[in-house]
Formats: sequence, C-alpha cells, structure tokens
Amino acid sequence: MALLLALIFSTPAIAQNTEDIEVGDLLEIGKIENYQYSHVQFPRPNFIIKKGGIANYKKLNGTIVEVTEVKKDKEGESIIKVRRRDGKKFFGSFPVVVANYDKALASKELSKIKSLY
Repeated sequence: MALLLALIFSTPAIAQNTEDIEVGDLLEIGKIENYQYSHVQFPRPNFIIKKGGIANYKKLNGTIVEVTEVKKDKEGESIIKVRRRDGKKFFGSFPVVVANYDKALASKELSKIKSLY
C-alpha cells in the first residue's frame, strides 16, 4: 500500500519537471561516481579518440550547458539536446549531446540552474 501511495504522489512531481524545460534553459552536469553517464548520451571513449578528442569525463563535472532542443519521445519523456555554455565542444569534438531530461534530473546527472547571476 505504501508503495502504491509513493507511486501516485511521485508521478506528478516527475511530470512537473517535463513542463518547465525550455530551449535556452541552463543546466549543470553533475558528478557521478563511476564515470558512466546513463541518461546523458556522451560518446564512448573510442569514438572520442577517433575524432581527435580527449576522453576525460572528470572535466564534465560542473560544466554549464544550454538546452538547444526539446522533444517528446513515444513514452512522453523529454529528450533534450544541450551544448556547452562556454562555446567549447564536448571532448574537443562534439558540439551537442542528447539526454533524457527526466531520468538525468532524477539521477542527478543534470541539475537545473536558476540563474548564473
């Protein structure tokens, strides 16, 4: 019964996150323990190296990114494209990456920033 109540009350909270994401919003890439981002689709190290980049996932922690596109997938989850706010490319080779906004927010791979100032 407690599980059922938890699911009922947590669903609207997840739905609220989807409604408030817009193009131009700022997000921060969070620190993860094992350097495996599950919901932000960074390229694998071998692709980064082939493109001439450096596969250093440690440097992503705290990087400010800007939402450039928001779409809904078949399940109704928000899929976003983000680019670095400082104008650099991810790993020196990739201008944008794709992320599942709802899941990345829940796992703290991404966090919403109120304002830079």
